[in-house]
Amino acid sequence: QVQLVESGGGLVQAGGSLRLSCQASGRTFSIYAMGWFRQLPGQEREFVAGITWNSERTYYADSVKGRFTISRDNAKNTVYLQVNSLKPEDTAVYYCAASLKSRWGVVVDINEYDYWGQGTQVTVSS
Repeated sequence: QVQLVESGGGLVQAGGSLRLSCQASGRTFSIYAMGWFRQLPGQEREFVAGITWNSERTYYADSVKGRFTISRDNAKNTVYLQVNSLKPEDTAVYYCAASLKSRWGVVVDINEYDYWGQGTQVTVSS
């Protein structure tokens, strides 16, 4: 089992930045591929960014490419999502997730994730 707790969300003006964090506890964090997803009210949860267990590979949704950066610090059991140049359409609840399904690749499929955090709200005002 692994527990995930997100933080760092908030209200920000368009063009602003936030740094989301996801603190993991429980089983060895470093063996998991990690990802960030987001969900708007009434919509399905969508993939935002993913990173392999050793940070060698990252992958981003087209909508955030060039603006968001995923990283991780296995010594601190933490994965981060730096979100820059925020737009009102980035407003959502952001979730981090952990996957044991892939040792070497980024996991994009929501169904391949084993554990989820409770989410952190990001609101971007225009």
